[in-house]
Amino acid sequence: MVSSSADSIRHALWPATLRERRPLGDCFEEGLSVDIAIIGGGFAGCSAALAAAERGASVALFEARTLGWGASGRNGGQVIPGLKLDPSEMEAKYGKDAGYRLSEAVGAAADVVFSLIDKHGIDCAPRRGGWIQAAHAQTALARVHQRCGEWAARGAPVEKLDAAAVSRLLGTNAYVGGWIDRRAGTVHPLSYVFGLARAAQAAGAKLYEDTPATSLVRDDDGWLILTARGPLSARTVIVATDAYSGSLVPHLAQSMLLVQSAQVVTDPLPASLRERLVPNGICASETRRLAFYFRQSPDGRMMFGGRGAVGDNEQPAFTNALVAAMHRMFPDTRSLAIAYRWSGQVGLTLDGIPHIHEAEPNLLIGLGYNGRGVAMASLMGRWLVGKALDAVEPPLPKTTLEPIAWHRLRGPAIALGVSWAWLRDRAGFAA
Repeated sequence: MVSSSADSIRHALWPATLRERRPLGDCFEEGLSVDIAIIGGGFAGCSAALAAAERGASVALFEARTLGWGASGRNGGQVIPGLKLDPSEMEAKYGKDAGYRLSEAVGAAADVVFSLIDKHGIDCAPRRGGWIQAAHAQTALARVHQRCGEWAARGAPVEKLDAAAVSRLLGTNAYVGGWIDRRAGTVHPLSYVFGLARAAQAAGAKLYEDTPATSLVRDDDGWLILTARGPLSARTVIVATDAYSGSLVPHLAQSMLLVQSAQVVTDPLPASLRERLVPNGICASETRRLAFYFRQSPDGRMMFGGRGAVGDNEQPAFTNALVAAMHRMFPDTRSLAIAYRWSGQVGLTLDGIPHIHEAEPNLLIGLGYNGRGVAMASLMGRWLVGKALDAVEPPLPKTTLEPIAWHRLRGPAIALGVSWAWLRDRAGFAA
């Protein structure tokens, strides 16, 4: 029997090592009317619920499964600021002033995460050891050193690294250099979600798990949300379902591409290896388009992940390839058993940056974090609440919600894209 990627959450590290207690859901109140209804209980949804409730707004959050069940509870827990675009690229795309404002906002995304953790006492093993983007080839090294220079010019705590420095910091000789962004860090992602939800609930938000929203109906100036448990009305609806979107909003699921990301986690490292392999709270990823990403878990295990599979079915060949790659890069891990392995979907946009949609008046959507969801989704939730309560436009301009024209062919198209990315990686180009 073929296993589902979605169901692999049962074999993930995070539910087995929780630090924050899962909040108890509220009893559903049929006919309730709120200021803001939020669909989706991950980083963006829980961040929005907290931001709105702290402002005194009445809030109801609907999660079809359990809090953090989607990408938020199965990612690598790397808190990386910024977008895939460099500051100069943001200015070229949006104009000098708007691009500058956007780069300032996304550059502070990790600060937002760690300030929320501090303010609300979230027990999610936060560490700010920095993020290393390691270059797999000389052409890629020139690209990331340019990126580092741009952020340094804006006062960010970043540093260019040569091959020896990367080897010393990561414990592998697989790279020719890179850069480190010390604004970044790591968290236990599912505990972080639970902590946000706990704080939102304490501020007055209602949390409804196992309550899928089945339909959105226009109701005067607001919305009627139909759920499996009954209706509820809201002035504004925020949709924060990202890679786990269904048919609730027309064309939403067809506006992005889904790629499966998988992770493997070893038994705990011996003390000597904890001091040598990605130590001190550092996290890392590569310049390859089909990049590996890795870190130590809070309890001292090697975590190693990558993207590239298509569809919901778990693919043992893919996870076995991850194990083989980890063993090549970190030979000392060969003696350690694989204790956890799981996968999930990552939502990708065609331009590689998150999207904000206002599909209809008072229907706000944020999605497409392209692998940087911990920081960017946390920030997105707050942006959408600012738009809902104060009519403040986010620094990321809104885009029109449109389906990808060839979305029905996404399977073979993504497979072709994976092959093309593999060729570019072999040629040494940077993502």
